[in-house]
Amino acid sequence: MIFNNQILFVCCLIFSLTVKTSTAANQVDQLWFSNVGYNGYYDIVEHVAGNEECECYIMDEYHYFEGANAPLNEPLSVHFRGPLSLHKFAFYTSDAFYADTGSSDSSSQSTTSSQISQQSTQLGSQQNSQQNAQPNQKRSSQQSSSWTRAAYYDHSDSSSASNVTFMNRKGDTSKCLGNALSYADSTGLKKATNSTILEENNSIASDEEFIIFSSVSCPNSSVYDTCGVYREGIPAYEGFYGDVKMFLFEFEAPTESQTNSSSFESYDMPAIWLLNSQIPRQSQYPTNSNCSCWASGCGEFDIFEVINGTTTGEFYSTFHTYQGVDSVEEGLTQSAYFKRETNGTMIGGVVFDSDGNTISFMTDSLSFDETISASSLLKILQGNEDDEAMTTLTSVSATYTATSITGTTSSFKNEVANLFTNKLSTIASFFIVLFNIL
Repeated sequence: MIFNNQILFVCCLIFSLTVKTSTAANQVDQLWFSNVGYNGYYDIVEHVAGNEECECYIMDEYHYFEGANAPLNEPLSVHFRGPLSLHKFAFYTSDAFYADTGSSDSSSQSTTSSQISQQSTQLGSQQNSQQNAQPNQKRSSQQSSSWTRAAYYDHSDSSSASNVTFMNRKGDTSKCLGNALSYADSTGLKKATNSTILEENNSIASDEEFIIFSSVSCPNSSVYDTCGVYREGIPAYEGFYGDVKMFLFEFEAPTESQTNSSSFESYDMPAIWLLNSQIPRQSQYPTNSNCSCWASGCGEFDIFEVINGTTTGEFYSTFHTYQGVDSVEEGLTQSAYFKRETNGTMIGGVVFDSDGNTISFMTDSLSFDETISASSLLKILQGNEDDEAMTTLTSVSATYTATSITGTTSSFKNEVANLFTNKLSTIASFFIVLFNIL
């Protein structure tokens, strides 16, 4: 009996440890990707046509990119999927911002002294290991500059909107390209004849989407101009520029009020995400991958996304580039998530800093001011004593192969978060104890 009780005791400890680890680490306030950005390339779309033959062509040449946050250092459009109501949106740029500082506050990001929930994933390759700062390299907080607001929307004051163009996909329909871009009306649901600001009580249901571009019109469609080639007949606007940038949101994501049916593709699965702004101007959901640069890896980052119908209370962050994975569709998703509040307002955003750190976060203390000081943002990212306890995850190495710029195959290292690395070693110790008992 004593022997059986000993075995039962050890097994219970193992089970308790595993469950506790999983529960504590899954829900967080902040998701941190480091070493983001690499040297790569994607296809240049040369011709987009929505005819029956689906004639879309790419050039023999590639578009090459490099540096911190690449390719997401290129202009981005901002996308929303319901059920969702947008209260505020703001876009900021900074001359320099380093999230991982060497200040006393930043030391709280380590192990037990941190007061903010955070998960860290290492994205990397041999190519960009020198161009970005090392993940553990600390910067002085004095090296960071303040943030300047470059676009703004407040649902309670439409007159304050600046540098925003609300659009949706209610334009011409094509079996090849899907629906074309169009101006969105004040509800975000219908097509408008000109640029219109989203109304105060806006609300979109499941599957409905709207998009925010800047208010800067694109030049003519051409591979040699800033917007590249885009679909004929659309209102074309530029995305939001900046190597170092930040997107902030105040929004609601209530439970879908309609009954689920086969007519829904994404029932009760709200999302906010970023795309290389060429993608929606070309085709967001084409049947021919040559009709958009998305399949070749020009860039998508999902900030807050419900990714399947069984976890509708969880928002995940995902990179859809070829850094760290060999499938852009699968992407690289953090295993932790943000809690989706269905009965209240959420405030959060994403920061792309100077060292290739991408941080998605939720917070209770955030003002959408014209200028945000570096110290104010660092305080939010680093947390305070009233925030949740931090969960630090170690990284393990995994290899994958990808086609390099020269067309040869080379091996890279993908540092991905491993939830159980430390705990497994502890569990192994229990088995050693059990073996000694036996």
